[in-house]
Amino acid sequence: MFQVLLCGAMIVTLSMGIRHGFGLWLQPITMDRGWTRETFAFALAVQNIAWGVAGPFTGMLADRFGPFRVLAVGGLLYALGLVLMALSTSGLAFTGSAGLLIGIAQSGTTYAVIYGVIGRNVPADKRSWAMGVAAAAGSFGQFLMVPVENWLIASTGWQNALFILACAALIILPLALGLREPQVVKPVHSHSQSIVQALREAFGYRSFQLLMAGYFVCGFQVVFIGVHMPSYLKDQGLSPQVATYALALIGLFNVFGTYGAGVLGQRYPKRYLLSAIYGLRSVAIVTFLLTPLTPTSVYLFSAVMGVLWLSTVPPTNAVLAQIFGVQHMSMLSGFVFLSHQVGSFLGVWLGGKLYDSTGSYDMVWWLAVALGVAAALVNLPVREGPISRGEPRPQAA
Repeated sequence: MFQVLLCGAMIVTLSMGIRHGFGLWLQPITMDRGWTRETFAFALAVQNIAWGVAGPFTGMLADRFGPFRVLAVGGLLYALGLVLMALSTSGLAFTGSAGLLIGIAQSGTTYAVIYGVIGRNVPADKRSWAMGVAAAAGSFGQFLMVPVENWLIASTGWQNALFILACAALIILPLALGLREPQVVKPVHSHSQSIVQALREAFGYRSFQLLMAGYFVCGFQVVFIGVHMPSYLKDQGLSPQVATYALALIGLFNVFGTYGAGVLGQRYPKRYLLSAIYGLRSVAIVTFLLTPLTPTSVYLFSAVMGVLWLSTVPPTNAVLAQIFGVQHMSMLSGFVFLSHQVGSFLGVWLGGKLYDSTGSYDMVWWLAVALGVAAALVNLPVREGPISRGEPRPQAA
């Protein structure tokens, strides 16, 4: 179990750490290439939707053949995408590299695949805690990598910084060796399902639909803030260092938030925990918008949002394992994450689109508040107990 947690956490640290700093490239790339912010934002929006669409399929492959091959291919695609991102000279090429290629790579190197391994190798009574550890690693990656990426851009230029990160992404390959499974463990005493049966069951189950709706909001909020807040702060006259420290603080405090969510998910109903997280996000955003903007207010907002940032991930995935079991864990997690990434697409794209048309991010900030309230409400009716399947039915030939 220790090897699975260590290697899984390090992979998530790298994969999530690199992507969390992409907002730092918005102004250097758009200024150098002469692109609008919408061009950059659209590429990252495609990245998020590609990550989401590919997630169920990489999850199926990881459930069926084990995670090693998926992680190895994902690491190679990640490195290639970063190199091509640096070399792109048109908006279309940038969308293909930073958007499509890196998005597919992230689907094979982040939570859906890692949580499938954890679900199969960690006892149920420690599963929520273990998922909290993995999510905290992703948060630590943000805290660690964002300042490093900012320093690389300043000292080597934005293109060379991407080349260096491509080399770092290749470290995922040897780490994936620590997650090799002799064979994918199939449940012995539980109802065995085909992929089609599992999908029909999940999508017809109300609680699965509600979890997807909540995760949509999570994606909208965090990706809009992660990509556009650096530029928002610079537009308001704050120094670039404030934006860098803000993103780093989000990563630092999310270490505690995600780990704490994993621990609390072992003790309290996860639906109440999820509802509280979404509701508190809306409160934090409203307070941030109504308070005079200073470096101190930015840092306080970043710390609070950091606690709430990815703290939805452990309880959401733990609920999936509780309801449906672990046989198709990576695939079902991938479908829920697809909803997250549809929200991410809209959050990052609308941020750029509405800024270009109105000259302000205000409309998107308030939309994020309203969605947070809605997500707090839809998570309350989620049923966390194992789904009742009855006696296995004979499969048709």
